[in-house]
Formats: sequence, structure tokens, C-alpha cells
Amino acid sequence: MGVVIQVKIPSQVDKPDSCPAKPLIWELCLPPSPLLFSPAQNLLPAPVILPSVAELDLFRCFQSVLVHIQLLWELVLLGEPLVVVAPSPAMSSEVVLALASCLAPLKYCCDFRPYFTIHDSEFREYTTRRQGPPSVLLGVTNPFFIKVLQHWPHILRLGELRMAGDLPKQVKLKKPAKLKTLDTKTGLYTSYKAFLHKDKTLIKTLLKGIQKQRPSEAQNALLRRQLLELTQSFIIPLEHYMASLMPLQRTITPWKTPPRIRPFHQEDFLRSLEEAGPQLTCVLKGDWLALYRRFFKSPNFDGWFRQRHREMRHKLEALHLEAIAEADVGAWMMDKSEAEAVDLVLKLQEKLVQARSRGLPAREETLQRVGQHVALVAQSLPEDLRAILCGQETASAS
Repeated sequence: MGVVIQVKIPSQVDKPDSCPAKPLIWELCLPPSPLLFSPAQNLLPAPVILPSVAELDLFRCFQSVLVHIQLLWELVLLGEPLVVVAPSPAMSSEVVLALASCLAPLKYCCDFRPYFTIHDSEFREYTTRRQGPPSVLLGVTNPFFIKVLQHWPHILRLGELRMAGDLPKQVKLKKPAKLKTLDTKTGLYTSYKAFLHKDKTLIKTLLKGIQKQRPSEAQNALLRRQLLELTQSFIIPLEHYMASLMPLQRTITPWKTPPRIRPFHQEDFLRSLEEAGPQLTCVLKGDWLALYRRFFKSPNFDGWFRQRHREMRHKLEALHLEAIAEADVGAWMMDKSEAEAVDLVLKLQEKLVQARSRGLPAREETLQRVGQHVALVAQSLPEDLRAILCGQETASAS
């Protein structure tokens, strides 16, 4: 048809809106492949990046639970087990996906099943009372689940969207003890008490927007922005504290192992909130400290911390490569033995291979310069050693 569609399946290390890294080539033993620089590539049109196939309408998904939107946000943030019982698979799927996405830009790191049935392999695991429910967002339609999942701490029972006057009927907050029959009325069944106070201004604005027939797109944009700002207010102090654990660039030297990232101490972070907490960017009052303490125990914190720590390690490796690229390798070689030169070649080869495989945030010219250092040191070695190192480099890159 004259159209080529190239699709990349995201991996665990990918970031939203990220693009695959360009191929990096350095001069040692590997000549540039003509396939990588084929003139035909210049004839291809510029790629069009679609960050998402579709964006969920959060307002439409949450319009019957607007008064509890912050409580639901906290439950999702803390990775609490939550069941969504909806009248249709489409509705259960949309609400579960909306819940998982309401933490953006923070990644939801727990499991979520938009449409779960009694035939799924985890049915026995999720319905057993011998152990606590896992951190899962579960979307179901079969009322039978209300009976077998009564031990789950949070159940959101939704009905068909009905209009009471000009406003959608808001589900009520109810105690789990009232969850007894298969025809249980709509409501949010939970004993959870929110750490943050309700944003009454947001709720009033959204409900008034319904009365004034504000377009759903505008309502969705308003709700999404408020949830985004709430998440950012929560996560920015964590980002600032995490950044403070990074070693200073001046402590990174070319011929020594880069310094380690300092450990994350929860109590140190909590003490820092007095001067640099979410109150600087968020008007909501509440027990932020207790919310952070609960968050530390959640899979979402573990996922966020691992990702940020990995990014910082990669940044350290990239800075170390820059220090090596700018170093005078000739001066280093003057008083070094043959064994030390071989050791350096092997270490730098490994660093270059890892830089490519891990997608380190290093400039191509930096990697090319390090590759030139490797070639320079290799040239000082006997020919037989050079041939062996060349063979190892080719094997590592293939």
C-alpha cells in the first residue's frame, strides 16, 4: 500500500514518549556497517510518534464517584486491593484502567485486571481467605464476586449511569460489613479513612460544570490536571530528596570506580518535608507524613525507587564515561605495565558494550572518544594480544 508501519513493543526500562537510541559505533576492530548508513534511509519519511493509542476519559469513568475521587487516588497510590464491580465488561475495564492511570506521571506498579472472570487462573488465589488479598485492581461484572471477595478491604459497586436531575447520582461511602447480598446497592465499601482532606473546590467545580453542561472534554481536562498536580505535589519532594543522594560530579574521576549513590533514609526524607514538603505546591491539608509512611510500604514506592535508582546509576556511568573521554590516556600509559593496559582495554570495552545495551544517557561523541582511547591503548600492545582483544570485542558486540 506504500506505507510502512514500524512498531516498537515497550520494554520495562522504556519511558513514556521515549525513542529507541541510535546505534553507536566506535573504532577499534569493528568497521561501520553500510546497512546502518544506507542512503535509502534518507528517503524514508520522518517518523510520527503516537504516545498513546487512546486517552481515557477520566471524568466519564469517575462521574459517579467524584466526591470520593481523592480517596480512590490514595487507595491506588498505596497499592491497596480494590475490586470494581460494574454492570458490563466495558465499564469495569474503563474504570480499572482509569484508576491505574490516575497516578500519572507516577507509574502504577501493581497488577491490574480490567475484566476478571471465574475462569481466570488466579481465581482461587484471589478468593482464598487464608492470606490477605494481593495488591491488585480487579474489574468484575459477575455479582458472585461480591460474595467470594467480601474479605477484600475495598469494593466499588457501580450501577448503570443514571441522571438525578442534571447530576449523576454519587455513590455513597459504606462499611464493608453491609456487603452481604449479591444484589448489594451501589457504593464504595471500605473502612479506609483518607489522609488528605477533600478538595471541595474541585468537586464543586466539576458538579457545577455538569449543571452548566460544560463539555465532557473540558471536565476531563480539569479532572486530569487536578490529579496530575496532586501526584506531582506528592512526588516532587521524593524526587528532590532522591536527587540529593547523587554524588557530586567533581568526585567522579576517570581511572577509579565511580562513587556510590547514598542510601535512601526514610526518616531523613520525612524530616526534610518541614521545609520542602508538598505544602509548597498543594493547598490540601491532611496528614502527609502518615501518607508517605504508608506509601513506603507499597509496591508503587518500590517500583518508583528502583526505576529512579537505576536511572541515577546509568547517569553515574555516563558521567564516568565523560570523565574517561576527557582524560589524557597517553599520560596514563606512560608508567603503566602491559597487564594494566590490557586490564584497561577490557574494562573500557565492557563499559562501551554496556552503554549500548543499557541505553546509557551518554553522547555518541563521548562513546566514540572512549573507543579511540581503547584503540590507542590497544595499539601499544603486542600484535598477538591486540588480535585476542579484537576478537573479544567483536564477540561482545555481536
